[in-house]
Amino acid sequence: MTIRPDSLSDADYAARVLIGNTCFPDYVDTVEELRFSDAHRDPKIKWARFLAEVDGQPVATGGYGQSMDMYHPQKFGVNVNVLPEFQGQGIGKALYEHALAALAPHNPILIRSNAREDKERSVRFLTDRGFTEAMRDWESRLALATFDPTLLAEAAQKAQDAGITVHSVAELSKSVPDWKQRLKELDWTITLDMPTTDTLTDPGFEHFEKTTLGNPSFLPDAWFIALDGDHWVGESALWKSEGDPEILYVGATGVRREYRRKGIATALKLAATGWAKDAGKREVRTWNAQENRAMLSINEAMGFEKIPAWISYEKKLQDANP
Repeated sequence: MTIRPDSLSDADYAARVLIGNTCFPDYVDTVEELRFSDAHRDPKIKWARFLAEVDGQPVATGGYGQSMDMYHPQKFGVNVNVLPEFQGQGIGKALYEHALAALAPHNPILIRSNAREDKERSVRFLTDRGFTEAMRDWESRLALATFDPTLLAEAAQKAQDAGITVHSVAELSKSVPDWKQRLKELDWTITLDMPTTDTLTDPGFEHFEKTTLGNPSFLPDAWFIALDGDHWVGESALWKSEGDPEILYVGATGVRREYRRKGIATALKLAATGWAKDAGKREVRTWNAQENRAMLSINEAMGFEKIPAWISYEKKLQDANP
């Protein structure tokens, strides 16, 4: 077994996709998605990827990186994926240790990773290395063939009675000159209210424009905005999956604090899910922190079914520099 840097070649991208999709067949990535992410990474982000090979064939991937939404120069995410038939042979351990050794010159104070709670080997791998649980997110899935929009109609009417209208970003982009700036401001305001494991950092408008509005998975027809007059007060966004066109992912659903308890989030979810059903999609998937009971209640009323939660793990390495 040997470990080498990812060369960013077509062959290495294909190997990463194959290993990732084999380990997580429910979450299909494509080479195009990975290339887009790499091409639009902010220059300040420190990252590295490695491939472990057996007899010259890639059998595992791993590495480290940073988040623009929770940026700290000494905090990093670390990940390792090993093909199932090569697990239990020390390859994951070697790749993890290789990534940490490569990360050491950056003087990390904290590393993060995650695992789905039913993946016992992954959970054990992290806890054996001193990672502790920081947060849990329920993943919930809605089968659109059985979704009944009338379940939410009465609740959504409350928002309409309050004078709230719902429009897609595609519609608003034709009539609102500064729609991009308004969308960025609303999306970040709502993001700040979401449970997280660390302080959020605003990546800025240019990053949002390139990585969100310019993303191949961006669906302006399926990103819905609640308006009070011309004031943007809430959103619910769906993203397409390049790897499985029949699945849509919820990006964010939320409402400004002063507009809560008016049925607006329900109206937005109804608009987005109705769009997905009309578009002939098979399933909508979403993630919510376990303490976010308000959104979980809406999803439960819609018929979303929970699958095992994703656990965010952290490991403190040292105190921050003074």
